[in-house]
Amino acid sequence: MAGNGRKILIIVENLPVPFDTRVWQEATTLVKNGYTVSVICPKGKNYNLEEEELEGVHIFRHDLVEAKGAAGYFSEYTSALREEYRLAKLVRERIGFDVIHGCNPPDDIYMVAKRFKKYGVRYVFDHHDICPELFEAKFGKTGGPLYRGLLFFERQTYRNCTFAFVTNESYRRIAIERGGMDPEKVIVLRSGPKLERMKIQPPDESLKNGHPFMVGYLGVIGKQEGVDYLLEAARIIKEKENSVQWGIVGGGPYLETVKKRAHEMGLDDCVTFTGRAPDEQMLAYLNTADVCVNCDEYNAMNDKSTMNKIMEYMALEKPIVQFELTEGRYSAQEASLYARSNDAADMAEKILELLHDPEKRERMGRYGRNRVVNELSWEHTSKALLEGYEKLFSGAFDRKQG
Repeated sequence: MAGNGRKILIIVENLPVPFDTRVWQEATTLVKNGYTVSVICPKGKNYNLEEEELEGVHIFRHDLVEAKGAAGYFSEYTSALREEYRLAKLVRERIGFDVIHGCNPPDDIYMVAKRFKKYGVRYVFDHHDICPELFEAKFGKTGGPLYRGLLFFERQTYRNCTFAFVTNESYRRIAIERGGMDPEKVIVLRSGPKLERMKIQPPDESLKNGHPFMVGYLGVIGKQEGVDYLLEAARIIKEKENSVQWGIVGGGPYLETVKKRAHEMGLDDCVTFTGRAPDEQMLAYLNTADVCVNCDEYNAMNDKSTMNKIMEYMALEKPIVQFELTEGRYSAQEASLYARSNDAADMAEKILELLHDPEKRERMGRYGRNRVVNELSWEHTSKALLEGYEKLFSGAFDRKQG
């Protein structure tokens, strides 16, 4: 497609591109629709080149200071802002941009965008995580100067953006009620999976290590992801019947802790941790799984957030067990059974119910696959991205001012 003269600079602070799937899907979709797209992001996850072009996207990376404690977070954020501003000036000189598209966390990228407002550059906010609730999930408390500071930066972000993309209706309510946004300037842009990536393929029975069933998990291994509940469910099921191999795919800061815990619980013979895995290995495990699990615990953050793993399970036609979460239920609907919040024993019962009912598994898996194909895949959800930018460049948001 011929270029349309529209230039966008995407800034993402916490993950490198193309490792960040949502950002990468947005960037490549915009390029395919005629936009000139540049991305500023940190180095990491084996993406350490300072500059490169991939699939038409111009990528500029910087070093990132790792946070340790409150002072460490301050150093990380100030260092990132300094590097983002430096690289944004470089991008403006070399390529140019009409829009800065900021992807949180944290909610501070608007400060970079403000430096370019005098050149007519607009700021678009892409709300990936609700930072006050994320703080609450990590540290178990609200209130205090840090929590109030996060609310302040969230409000400032919304006050300084022309319009916002949000991942679901829960985030949209926050943008309107807490961020003070005009409802017509908040666009739901769901992170649907690309079906060409999530390919259904025959199971690899050798991964079951002689067990008749496999339960699969995909995701970051962090403390708030609830993998401890998954291990407790595994222990409960093993005591009833040693019939399940558990394939846990993903890496993260809590991985070594949960591996040690699994060993202490006597689960070495039935739990496999792959660590961070390439797509080929990830697909082998998930396609082999009879049931997939989302063990994210119930808290204010997880209840309001859309988990990519849910749609990825559905794309592979897998029935799901998860805790009762508002956005988790919206995504999966009849493709999932819902255990009582943070109740590993009830999760174990729901998993066994599905393992011993192949017809139900097939029916739920088929429902989930159809929902992704017809509603939730990136092919469908990405239309909101293009519609939002068409409104911006056509002046529709300007006509709504005041």
